[in-house]
Amino acid sequence: MANKIKYGLKNVYYAIATIASNNSATYGTPVAIPGAVSLSMEPQGDNTPFYADNIVYWTGISNTGYQGDLEIARVPDSFKTDVLKYLVSGNKLLVEDANVSPVHFALMFQFEGDEHGTRHVMYNCVAARPSQAGSTKTENIEPQTETLSLTATTIYVAALDTDVVKSETYASTSSSAYNTWFSSVTLPTATT
Repeated sequence: MANKIKYGLKNVYYAIATIASNNSATYGTPVAIPGAVSLSMEPQGDNTPFYADNIVYWTGISNTGYQGDLEIARVPDSFKTDVLKYLVSGNKLLVEDANVSPVHFALMFQFEGDEHGTRHVMYNCVAARPSQAGSTKTENIEPQTETLSLTATTIYVAALDTDVVKSETYASTSSSAYNTWFSSVTLPTATT
């Protein structure tokens, strides 16, 4: 049965992507990002109306992915070294390198539902450095979160012979695909 509602973000993972010259991708082993607070990704692209006969005769719609924010309790050190490419110095400092290129990764996550959780993967993401902010402790300790600004774009999937942005599970997804979702990045197979 399909979900009627969604709520609750959990099971956030990243997997380093290697993007080939044809824009296809292979992935490393997914790594957990604990402490997920919220995820908001807005669709990117344009609607282009073409006018003829005094009406909108045709509308072109482009899908260029998503942009948004992942709010988490704290950016894990593994994400800093794997994705943001911080260096680990000889005296064990995490050092932000100003000369690195973006590292591409898949972002995997789950929203809860009234019937079952829906698992998602965005195949080709890059992350901007998080802001540095904090405030003093008062009589109550209030955790300060960190936010990663993300851009998700397409990869080419040969099995479908098209570019894709994301995939998600639904009521008909096989239990084997659902249960192993966070073990490796699941790519779509040919349609039947």
